[in-house]
Amino acid sequence: MRALITGVNGQDGSYLAELLLHEGFEVFGTIRRASVPNLQRIEHLKDKITLYYADMADATSLHRAVAESQPDHIYNLAAMSDVRVSFDVPMYAAQVDAVGPLGLLEAVRLEAPGCKLYQAGSSEMFGMNPSVPCNENSTFYPGSPYAAAKVMAFHCTRNYREAYDMFAVNGILFNHESERRGVEFVTRKVSRAVARIAQGMSGNLVLGDLKPKRDWGYAPDYVEAMYLMMTASEPDDYVIATGETHSISELLDVAFEHAGLDWHHHVSFDASLFRPTDPPVLLGDSSKAQEKLGWKPRVRFEELVRRMVDHDCKEEAFGQLGLKAMQA
Repeated sequence: MRALITGVNGQDGSYLAELLLHEGFEVFGTIRRASVPNLQRIEHLKDKITLYYADMADATSLHRAVAESQPDHIYNLAAMSDVRVSFDVPMYAAQVDAVGPLGLLEAVRLEAPGCKLYQAGSSEMFGMNPSVPCNENSTFYPGSPYAAAKVMAFHCTRNYREAYDMFAVNGILFNHESERRGVEFVTRKVSRAVARIAQGMSGNLVLGDLKPKRDWGYAPDYVEAMYLMMTASEPDDYVIATGETHSISELLDVAFEHAGLDWHHHVSFDASLFRPTDPPVLLGDSSKAQEKLGWKPRVRFEELVRRMVDHDCKEEAFGQLGLKAMQA
């Protein structure tokens, strides 16, 4: 069996590559050409997977990757995933997160018609919908260009499933974090700041609104859900979530307390970090996935946050030792 993962060097892509290799797949992945390579998450896998340069904004590169790898599974995890930045570059967000998946669906239809495809959705698609928790039948009410683009990709995936009898599924994953989360996301901003402050390196963390509540899970748990969707007997769409919410204030409470710190002494606010529109609550109901796929979250919020803080504290301590060694 062969699998192609777009965005294989991201948080989810790296965990998924590990899982698929464990399951006996030959793994291919796409990465974007960048001035500074971003391969640290898959450094330990580079001799086990085949990489292609491709971009969701370049349909030709997607066709080439699909045609050459001839995969049995495709997991589309590549995205312009910064919700706040999508307001600044809405056309780019639409090209990558909406038109890009459509191009990938076409590539599968034309180059590998028997291939199964997973499309990464987002809880942001429910956005400003006040009726929570949200499940597979809830109304989409996107609150950002990013979310609107993801809604289009969702409907394109469902349409290709129905029009061309493709095994194409949508995973509507609520927020999921880990030690490999990108440093631009709030959970990792917090865990890295705690680590630096604990090491005496930095005394201030700048954030935006602390009131929004999110349904936060652990990325490796959610990657398992992706695989279960693709190995199910029939294609379908699933919400993946923990069923509980926590505010950013609660995130700060757990993270700083774990390091013996009081966040009130270290956090300041910048209004420019606020989004023009921001869902106050994102809460998911994964009952369908639990019933039909046998999936359930294992790592809960407090443990997730503590794992991230512990990881970043070790990273910062190791960095400090290396710096002292260089200076000696």
